[in-house]
Amino acid sequence: MNSKPTRPALPPHTAEENIAYSRQMLGELRTVVNNEGADVLRYFIEMAYMEAGDILAGLRPLSFKVQRDAAADMPLKPAGKVKF
Repeated sequence: MNSKPTRPALPPHTAEENIAYSRQMLGELRTVVNNEGADVLRYFIEMAYMEAGDILAGLRPLSFKVQRDAAADMPLKPAGKVKF
């Protein structure tokens, strides 16, 4: 029988570690796209980079909870014929 040695399970990463890693990768991507002149892409990457920094600094929550209007979940009646 050929058994593979078992590797110990890696500890789960915390949200803070994951955000910090993502921010680091975004910083590297920002440099790459800046060198290519992709201005719009650089803008979006910069926004994500800044948001990750704000989350790590505690200035912004990890996610926003959107409150929904109960009436918005109700089906709408069709408007009927439109007169021009």
